[in-house]
Amino acid sequence: MPQSLLNERFFAVGAQVSLTMEDVVEVYKGDTAVIRCQYSFDQHPNMVMVQWFVRGLGGRRVRISYSDLTMQKVDENTTYTDRISVIGYPNGENLTIVDATLLDEREFFCQVNGLAAGNGEGRTNLKVFNPPQPPIVEAVHSGVSTTNPLPSKVATCETREGFPKPNITWYRNHEPLDPKNAQVNVVTLVTKGPSGLFTVESELQYKVAREDGESVFSCEVSYHVPGAIRTVESRGVNVTVHYPTVNVEMWRESPMGLVKEGDTVEIRCQGDGNPPPTFTFSREQEPDVGARETEGNLLVLKDVTRRDSGVYKCQTLDLDSEDSDVGTSLELTVNYLDPAVVIPKDSEIMLKGESLTATCNALSSLETSTVWFKDGVEIRRGHVLQLQDATFDTAGRYECEVTVPTIPGLHTSGSVHIILHGAPELRDVEREVPMMERVGKWLNLTCEARGFPRPVITWNVTGSPNSREVLKKETEDVVQSILMLKVTMDTVATCSATNAMGADTKNYTITSIPIVTPTARKDAVDNSGVMIVIIIISLLLIAILGSVLYFLHKKGKLPCGRSGKQEITKETTNKDNIVVEMKAEKTEKTVLLKGVNGNNKPPSDQ
Repeated sequence: MPQSLLNERFFAVGAQVSLTMEDVVEVYKGDTAVIRCQYSFDQHPNMVMVQWFVRGLGGRRVRISYSDLTMQKVDENTTYTDRISVIGYPNGENLTIVDATLLDEREFFCQVNGLAAGNGEGRTNLKVFNPPQPPIVEAVHSGVSTTNPLPSKVATCETREGFPKPNITWYRNHEPLDPKNAQVNVVTLVTKGPSGLFTVESELQYKVAREDGESVFSCEVSYHVPGAIRTVESRGVNVTVHYPTVNVEMWRESPMGLVKEGDTVEIRCQGDGNPPPTFTFSREQEPDVGARETEGNLLVLKDVTRRDSGVYKCQTLDLDSEDSDVGTSLELTVNYLDPAVVIPKDSEIMLKGESLTATCNALSSLETSTVWFKDGVEIRRGHVLQLQDATFDTAGRYECEVTVPTIPGLHTSGSVHIILHGAPELRDVEREVPMMERVGKWLNLTCEARGFPRPVITWNVTGSPNSREVLKKETEDVVQSILMLKVTMDTVATCSATNAMGADTKNYTITSIPIVTPTARKDAVDNSGVMIVIIIISLLLIAILGSVLYFLHKKGKLPCGRSGKQEITKETTNKDNIVVEMKAEKTEKTVLLKGVNGNNKPPSDQ
């Protein structure tokens, strides 16, 4: 148990006695306190009486214990009757107090009487301590403004049930705050409860600055304990500091990059004040017209057009600021691309061999790029398209696409339809197509012509009678016709394509090939051989007969009268009979000619 320095007091009546007691005895509340009283006499006493007293209310003394050589007792009906005990030993006694309370903090007296040997008195102050509860710190919830000219309440600190009264010290960023400073004021409220314990409440008033939004405030409780002073520091708290807006930033949050018509633009403003200020948006070109849509510090412009270009301003009205009109501005440029203008417009009629210059332009806020396409294939770059020496292949739809290279997605397009007027042109190079096909075969004859106005195709068939048009396709300037024909004889099929500009024709010349069976071919070969032999013999006989008659005529042996004529006629008749007999025979040549001309059908057609 910590003790103070001992004191000695001397009292003498005739003889001398000395007492030794501690000035102060310190003890925790609820613990046991021991007060020592030691004495010595110059002369040996016959009897020693020791009495213990306490200072009661009003300063009067109350005895609580008595002892001598024959007895030792605790006085009845005192607050210490049940809580003290006295233990004597040679030349001294110890007063023991159990379960010390705050009321025990008083003076205790020890009187020693040795009769003739002398008497004396000593005193000890008993101190009782109760450590307070840890401090509880709480910052103000509403925030503190820097514009307040006087220190404002920042935080409170409370410690409870301490004895003796604890003290509270305030810290900012672990540096103590001096209440003597004009920026600091501390208000302390001390409350003593029924039990005698103290509750201390401390309020810190501080003139905050902008940087105090990051400051940490804490409190420290210091209190006495037996033989020492101890401290307990609270947790740190932050204070919400309100300060006016001085600077404002403004930027375009979306879209990234350049802005084009149709985009949704978001413009945000931000100030350095706390709490964040509310902004109003305006446009310099329309100062009296409010923004179309705002969300706090965000301006939303939906589906912008070039008319939305201009300088936008955001301003805040901060009542805490000396300069209530704080703002900034931003220039918004909405890029655009007008619809493409193509010259000539829509469609243009050309004649074969002519030339044409077409242009494609679009008004834009930025540099553009133009590409021409035909049938989806790029044919030229640049806004001018030159068409030279037009042919039917020149006809068609030409599309141009205008883009802004610096803004992906910004594009427009246009087109021109080129119509070429001209006489029909058959697609095939050959105008005469010879063909050899077997009799009975079906053929598909194709005729395709190109021209404008769109040509009309007609067929003229000489020969085989069995034919019909089975397919006809038409586009703007192309016509296709397919004729199905059955070969029965030599045939000529003529395709004619005509329009107002002229005509073109094409001929299919078909030579028919008869179908000959193997048996017929053998018979024809045999008969031909026989006929050849007969003809040769007949010619030889005629030659001999002619020679004989000529010889007889020269010799004059032939009569010149009627009878002679009759003989010649008769011979002639015989010659005719021979010829008739020759005609009765079938030769291979006659068979072949008949098959080609188609006068007699082969067996397969009968």
